Amino acid sequence: MNYICARISKKFMDIPTIDLKAYEYTLPEERIAKFPLEKRDSSKLLHFKNHKIEHLHFYDIPKLLPSDSLLVYNNTKVIPARLIFQRETGARIEIFLLQPIAPTTVIPEIMLAKHPVTWETMIGNAKKWKDGEILKGKIPYQRKEIILSAKLIDRESKQVEFSWNDADVAFVDVVEASGEVPLPPYLNRKPVEEDKTRYQTVYSEKEGAVAAPTAGLHFTDEILKQLKDNGVKQEQVTLHVSAGTFQPIKAEKITDHPMHREQIHVSKKAIQNFIAHEGKIVAVGTTSIRSLESLYWFGVRLIRKETEEFFVPKLYPYENTQNLPTVNSSFEAILSFMEEIDKDVLVGSTEIFIFPGYQYKAVKGLITNFHQPGSTLVLLIATILGEEWKKVYEEALAKEYRFLSYGDSSLLWIS
Repeated sequence: MNYICARISKKFMDIPTIDLKAYEYTLPEERIAKFPLEKRDSSKLLHFKNHKIEHLHFYDIPKLLPSDSLLVYNNTKVIPARLIFQRETGARIEIFLLQPIAPTTVIPEIMLAKHPVTWETMIGNAKKWKDGEILKGKIPYQRKEIILSAKLIDRESKQVEFSWNDADVAFVDVVEASGEVPLPPYLNRKPVEEDKTRYQTVYSEKEGAVAAPTAGLHFTDEILKQLKDNGVKQEQVTLHVSAGTFQPIKAEKITDHPMHREQIHVSKKAIQNFIAHEGKIVAVGTTSIRSLESLYWFGVRLIRKETEEFFVPKLYPYENTQNLPTVNSSFEAILSFMEEIDKDVLVGSTEIFIFPGYQYKAVKGLITNFHQPGSTLVLLIATILGEEWKKVYEEALAKEYRFLSYGDSSLLWIS
């Protein structure tokens, strides 16, 4: 492992020091998949198990998952989160939706709002947007025209209030009609019509993500049916992916890297399924694995009576390593809590930061793409593979795998 355990303080004694340079690699531009393949499941699949690498295709995945497995995927749906406005001077202002602020922070609720909403955003060309100036855009929608207005209410935190002139239309409809697909910046191209469907998983359902859970892009309805026929159970969580997933690590100490809060929704039925399949869970994508591990730590917090708010701070797992409950004990605590508060769906958030030194609790395997050098996601992969992460990535490059969001896939088993 490329880390040194450093005694920073008594509280942080279990947090390892990471040399980020050890998790860099050279990614040639031509290895970045700029467009998706014609068929979702025709992507290559690197299978890593018991220190051995096998090269297959994604359509082989049904024969790789044991019949008693539970496949857990993220059913979030990408919204066209990039909104473009034109000032009267002609200047272009680009507003990228990040996190809802008001009248609610719960993403499904704010997407259905039919009155003004406020979001934390990123703003391109913000210097050209004057204080007090209201930007307006005309949106064709179902044989009529809607006027969408944007008002900058807090320049420092980039909070923007959106309003529109039709009380019968929900915010999600406004965004769907006017926004652009928020492709990752490393694709370095404008979205095309194909991206509207291909930058969504076939099981996407809950609007609110500003980036796709890309490991799921390889699945087809046929693959999901084959898995079901093979006895592989399927369950879903919702983690609304934030733009923080693309944020490079710039901090000298990686523990100073800001992990954006991402909202999680999980049903009581899902928790029951997790309990029934202890040790047999395979996560589809880094967002699903972060959701499952965050749930474990929320259960720990409930057992310790620390809080009833479903929130996992980014370094909590490294600060709390003593006398940990079993996975099922943790999930059972969540189930009891949901029954006590009479909720069928639990809503919370996580900042969990998974890097070498972390011990996985809830998950046995991970389906994932190949990630950017020196990113938080490469650190997460290295937590599964140890030193062998570099061998896996070098092998994928040598075999001409396609990398990043529209790239090829892997199935990695946690020893």
